[in-house]
Amino acid sequence: MDLHLATGGPRPYKKSSKPTPSGSGITTARTEKSSGWRIGEDNCRGDFMLYKNKNLLELVPTIELGSSIAEQDTLLETARVETSVFSDLLADRIDLIPGTKGSGKSALYRIFVEFLPDFLLQHRKVVIAHGVNRHGDSVFHVFKDRFKKLGEEDFVDFWCVYLISLIHEQFIKNPRYSKHLEQCNSEIEVFRRSCHQALIPDIRAQKSLKDILEWTLFALASIRPRLKYNLPDNAGQLEMDFLIESKKSKKISSEDADFNLPSYAAQIKKDLEVILTKINLNIWLMIDRLDEIFPRRSDLERRSLRGLLRTIRIFSSDQIRIKVFLRDDILNAVVAGGEGFTALTHLTARQADTLRWSEDQILTMIVNRLSTNTGLCRFLAIDNDKIKASLEYRREVFYKVFPGSVHKGTRQSGTLAWIYNHTADGNNVVTPRDVIDLLSIAKQHQHDIFISNPSGQSSWIIGPQAIQYGLTELSKRKRTAFLEAEFPQFWPSIEKFIGRKTEYTEKALNRLLGKGCQDIVKDLISIGLIFKGKSKGEFIYKIPFLYRKGLDLTQGRAY
Repeated sequence: MDLHLATGGPRPYKKSSKPTPSGSGITTARTEKSSGWRIGEDNCRGDFMLYKNKNLLELVPTIELGSSIAEQDTLLETARVETSVFSDLLADRIDLIPGTKGSGKSALYRIFVEFLPDFLLQHRKVVIAHGVNRHGDSVFHVFKDRFKKLGEEDFVDFWCVYLISLIHEQFIKNPRYSKHLEQCNSEIEVFRRSCHQALIPDIRAQKSLKDILEWTLFALASIRPRLKYNLPDNAGQLEMDFLIESKKSKKISSEDADFNLPSYAAQIKKDLEVILTKINLNIWLMIDRLDEIFPRRSDLERRSLRGLLRTIRIFSSDQIRIKVFLRDDILNAVVAGGEGFTALTHLTARQADTLRWSEDQILTMIVNRLSTNTGLCRFLAIDNDKIKASLEYRREVFYKVFPGSVHKGTRQSGTLAWIYNHTADGNNVVTPRDVIDLLSIAKQHQHDIFISNPSGQSSWIIGPQAIQYGLTELSKRKRTAFLEAEFPQFWPSIEKFIGRKTEYTEKALNRLLGKGCQDIVKDLISIGLIFKGKSKGEFIYKIPFLYRKGLDLTQGRAY
């Protein structure tokens, strides 16, 4: 076994037995003892490649790493990494997919919605996408005042009507499935009649997302009409629901009610299942980008998502699945609270583990993206078939592009481990988004370095200085785009760390954040800004590398 691979270190370069192609811009040289840059485990021995900067000056700008934003990522399909969550989703073992921001939820959603529908249809699965795209959230915002008036029970109705409308639009009326449905005219008529009775209109023309939302809210107002009465002497206002018996079943208790669909939805679901049974198809309703629809950490977001989670459980069946991609911090906030969440175990039974990426998976993601570049593959004589078959070869390819280590010294970790450890948050979560951002910035900076010294030589294509620069810029982005933008309620506490130390004793943390700061510390741990460890029997709180540059921290401990 290769010791370097067994210990997680980089594979040392070896002089190729084949002659270097003439004019390739690659020469073979021996490492110098004084170089200080580690190649494999021994910085004093071994052969490595030297590249002419003038050749790299042309090559580096052509290296495409894709986008860290799933909706803009041109390499998502060709360079995808099939994780255990991907396999479980494909096999219909999970419905709820939680993950931190940038962990790949939207990428997974897009793969299933854009790239796999034909494959899934061959296996009798129909994928129906939630109507929000990268600009779709603004459509929801048009109706924000009407959403504010809805309670959790109302949102169960809302999601039922909304999902039925999507099925109507994207399945029943979709020409793509007309051949499958041609023997179901009478069953479809029954389905449409049930929709009509539930005030869900059958408009023959294609409806936009705005139209669907407009009709959904209209139907909801008709299903659940309200009467408001102002009490005398400014004593407040009473609001009463008038649930139409023919439209909705009676509720005995909140726990019993949570097991039942509104009667109109139950009938429509039954009619739909008759159609699906006849043509041997299943429907998957896939919902993503929920963190962009409703105001973050608001009562409205909480009510709407609790309503959706209840709808998942009561609307789903063997033939109809609702598959939701949701940020883990939002999921935790939604199910927590004094009111509890009835039969949560029924929901979590089909919940995936939070999306996490191992170092090997991050390696695979990076190399898969590098291997889509034909110029780079030709320059380094990369064998794409071996990339697919061998983790060892993927590691070898990685170290043809990047240096053996980022810092000088024989005890430094390999570059892959360095990138993985320095992009991990306090919960030890590494996201593809952060890694892609770091490497994209590093690539641009490396190009600038080659521009300034075109006549020189380099033993890497993207080097240590560029990688460190990439981390610095990533950390700054994480401060503004994540900490400040996503958690404004915590920012007054977070900004107290700016310009201070990287580690804190409990006493130092109390002095910094104020007495009774236990709750805010828990919040900062939950979002990955700090993590708790022990040193000589004392609790120590540390800020991970990912945020240190952005917060302008100095290495050391505050006592």
